[in-house]
Amino acid sequence: MHKENIKITTEYIKLDQLLKFAGIAESGADAKDMIYDETVSVGGEICTMRGKKIRPGDVVTVEFDDEVCEITVE
Repeated sequence: MHKENIKITTEYIKLDQLLKFAGIAESGADAKDMIYDETVSVGGEICTMRGKKIRPGDVVTVEFDDEVCEITVE
């Protein structure tokens, strides 16, 4: 499992933007596909909302290419 901490300077970041910012998704279309394919969870629950507001303290987990990446937002 790959773990990463992402620091944001705003109140929140949208889920699809976070995936791009963290370098997990190459484009918005890639992020959308990951989310709609139910490979992304927020706080342990599958999330299919691209615009979900992710705030400091939230943990996002992504499963792709037989890997798991956990992102903690600070």
